[in-house]
Amino acid sequence: MRISFDLDDTLFVSEETFKVEPPLRFPYCKLYKERLRLGTTALLKYIRQQGMELWVYTTSFRSEHYIRGLFRCYGIQLDSIVNGARHAREVQAGRMEAMPSKYPSKYRIDLHIDDDHSVAENGRTYGFHVLIVGGQDDNWTDKIIEEIERIRKYRES
Repeated sequence: MRISFDLDDTLFVSEETFKVEPPLRFPYCKLYKERLRLGTTALLKYIRQQGMELWVYTTSFRSEHYIRGLFRCYGIQLDSIVNGARHAREVQAGRMEAMPSKYPSKYRIDLHIDDDHSVAENGRTYGFHVLIVGGQDDNWTDKIIEEIERIRKYRES
């Protein structure tokens, strides 16, 4: 199974409105200023331990090197990253009609986690599965694990 996560306001959150993971140690905290939503590290490690692929799919133009480096500091290995540049190159790819801001099915992603309801609407239109996570929620990781298990059981039946 292949799971992808949005970054901004999904995994990268404001410590003023969300509970967050402890900051990285010096000097990494100076290089990587984004804060991860509390529970991110354990959730992503769980996904990896279950043998699933872990992707980031973001509209941001942060480099793949930067994103991989940040997650590596938390002990998390990513399988692949689709950033704004890759999406433009591989999904939009000179098409005249506008493609959705994210198109996980292009990459055979089974479940995409995002905070943006328009991404979920595009999922219904273009046929990809999105789970929305919103504001501060102490049970957000449980909801994702439940959805992963629901998809697994559906595939097995």
